[in-house]
Amino acid sequence: MHGSLHIPDTLPTVGCDRLSHRSRLVYELGTRWFRFKRHLAWRIQREPFATTRSPGVMGHRVHKHSSLLMRKLGDTDPQLQHNKVINLRIAVGCLHEVIIRPGETFSFCRLVGKPSRKRGFVEGLQLSRGKAISGIGGGICQIANLIHWLVLHSPLTVVERSQHSYDPFPDEGRIIPFGTGAAIFYNYVDYQFRNNTADTYQLRLWLTDKTLEGELRCDRDLEHKYHVKEKNHAFVKIGNVFYRTNEIWQYRVRKTRDQIENETLVTRNFAIVQYQPAAYIDLNS
Repeated sequence: MHGSLHIPDTLPTVGCDRLSHRSRLVYELGTRWFRFKRHLAWRIQREPFATTRSPGVMGHRVHKHSSLLMRKLGDTDPQLQHNKVINLRIAVGCLHEVIIRPGETFSFCRLVGKPSRKRGFVEGLQLSRGKAISGIGGGICQIANLIHWLVLHSPLTVVERSQHSYDPFPDEGRIIPFGTGAAIFYNYVDYQFRNNTADTYQLRLWLTDKTLEGELRCDRDLEHKYHVKEKNHAFVKIGNVFYRTNEIWQYRVRKTRDQIENETLVTRNFAIVQYQPAAYIDLNS
């Protein structure tokens, strides 16, 4: 711990010498094995998953958010972002108006399914071990990012979430804190949340010409609202590597009093930065 900064005892390392990262065959076999394990888990799990879709708009909005479809991401091929929009439309069609009843778990991968050319998915931009690459279905993580942001503004419980351990691009049009995203890789890198409340929720998603839009709705007006804030953000340099760190906090506020009743540390982030930030703390000195 350096002042208010949280520095983990074991730092993330740049690159990886694991055989699976050097051998395509080993990588493919590993992927098939993990996907098989996930399919098996889905078959034997007894907990109910959200599968019902209900047309129309549920009565009360919990939170709404939008994100730009096109952003400047380093020197990546802009065509991959145009392709991403195609992938987003397909995935949105699988998720729009999904109902999450009490006791149900929302699974992004179960609802969207495996991205494939046969289903209309195309090559889009995706991140793999800190590098921007082209892949079928690339870009649908943007939906998972938006859904996670909505869930953070609700009493719903995140039960599975992964995120990238790299910060590959300088901020360009970012309006939510770093480290509030959710990585997706069918099917074993999933995003899941559970409805442990007595209320029913509805997820609504749609695209405009410029944005991905989403809102979380409920069958009743909630007594609380939720705020999400970032604390202790900094870029730091350790050795020859730059890192980005922050904390994400959720605040529960009773609407009638506008008073904070509870604050929760959601996550601490510490990621490798793959560009030189304009300002940073040099921990070598």
